[in-house]
Amino acid sequence: MADPALDLSGYWTYRDLKERPEEERWELIDGEAYLMSSPTVKHQDLVVSLTVALHGLLGDRRCRLLIAPLDILFPADPGQDEDEVDTVLQPDLIVVCDGSKVRERHVRGAPDLVIEILSRTTTKRDLRDKFAVYEKHGVREYWIVDPEKAWLTRFVRTAEGRFDSGETRIKGMKGDALLSTVIEGFSIDARELPGGD
Repeated sequence: MADPALDLSGYWTYRDLKERPEEERWELIDGEAYLMSSPTVKHQDLVVSLTVALHGLLGDRRCRLLIAPLDILFPADPGQDEDEVDTVLQPDLIVVCDGSKVRERHVRGAPDLVIEILSRTTTKRDLRDKFAVYEKHGVREYWIVDPEKAWLTRFVRTAEGRFDSGETRIKGMKGDALLSTVIEGFSIDARELPGGD
């Protein structure tokens, strides 16, 4: 349980996170700390469904599927000491195709694919703040899924090093499925999202 008197106003790094109790889930963006809340059952159902779909597709490929809670460190430069990293996120699902990024207790550097499932408490961070981190650090593909409103958007990294304008699907609209450009055969069909009824 988090200490209610804990001061979140200071500058945090990965060193600070490692000193917190393991049952707490934290994210850092440019040194600002965010204590994460427990996900809903609908959120977890979606994580399980996506995990099963991705795991089945990856099979013996060199890419690896990992799920939260797991720290993803985004160092300011390749040589930065891990304790000094001030941006650490816990995406719902990631795929990493460079095995050298996977460490015993975290991933260091941008995953190839990130999927975030929105909740009422994370929407702003997922749509704006995390989007900026993923774009800046070289994530190849970023998916945002809203299980309550039953829509999903896929952003793909362009040759210029930025995300494209995104492609969205909404439950009930024609052409509900979006295909991944990173994981061949992976798609999410908006018709299968739990919300929007």
